[in-house]
Amino acid sequence: MGTVRSPKARVPLDVRLSPSQEGRRTPLTGPSLLRVTYKRWNGSMSFRWLSLDVREAVAYMALCRPEAENVVDPELAAEVQDACVQLAADERARAIVIMGQGAHFSAGPFPPPGLLEEATGLSALQDWLARWRAAAAIAAIEKPVVAAINGPAIGQGLELVLACDFRLAAPEARFALPHLAHGLLPWDGGTQRLPRIVGPAWAADLLLTGRQIDAQEALRIGLVHQMVPGAMLLGIAGELARRLASFGPIALRYTKEAVLKGMDLPLEQGLRLEADLNIILQSTRDRAEGIRSFLEKRRPEFRGE
Repeated sequence: MGTVRSPKARVPLDVRLSPSQEGRRTPLTGPSLLRVTYKRWNGSMSFRWLSLDVREAVAYMALCRPEAENVVDPELAAEVQDACVQLAADERARAIVIMGQGAHFSAGPFPPPGLLEEATGLSALQDWLARWRAAAAIAAIEKPVVAAINGPAIGQGLELVLACDFRLAAPEARFALPHLAHGLLPWDGGTQRLPRIVGPAWAADLLLTGRQIDAQEALRIGLVHQMVPGAMLLGIAGELARRLASFGPIALRYTKEAVLKGMDLPLEQGLRLEADLNIILQSTRDRAEGIRSFLEKRRPEFRGE
């Protein structure tokens, strides 16, 4: 049985972009996303290639290397890992939106720079993989994660997308895992997460041919949940994240755990996991608040307790 942890629409989204804009609200929409500053971020770390903003219980994480198509390199991978750890612990953020700045979500280089020079033995290969991987940190977040895919998500960029719980794509989005053409195979979870999302047949198609698909085909095969106009992408992603953030955080976390861990369990054990999580949930204050708010016909005020 999986580990059970004890509790502890379509409108533009307004997001303040910088301290100079305090006092007024600016719509942040479209595939060309602006960089969000860190002036309101109270985390202990600063980042060079990421920007974070927490608003209305939603954290927005942007990959900010538009001049390099937001490619993931070891420095950006390390920043994504650190940011995910911070966001997982930040009680202000109950849902997360991940996006790319500029015209790309993230497009990876093939082969990655330094591969042949650095990875010359087993230990070196393991170290290289650890430095380049970022998707596992996203997948490990117990809060819901929404990918706002504003442009091409190629190679490792697609692997980041696969680690998210919801995937919304603009028509400009493109998807591919072209590793085989360069004598490589995906290193950030692509061979494992893709078949779990689209099924083994479509996964084999995309992995073995390396072909690129557009947002319409991605929607058809179940790779993305929704295709929306680019100018509305961030607004709809934010709206979805705010809706998720309005739910009881413990029940939300347990539901995500039951779904993701249950897929790797026999049905009987998965049902037992679901029952155990339900039993633990009954002891939380949020569960009692849910019942009270229903009886009193008011909106619940969940505190994650």
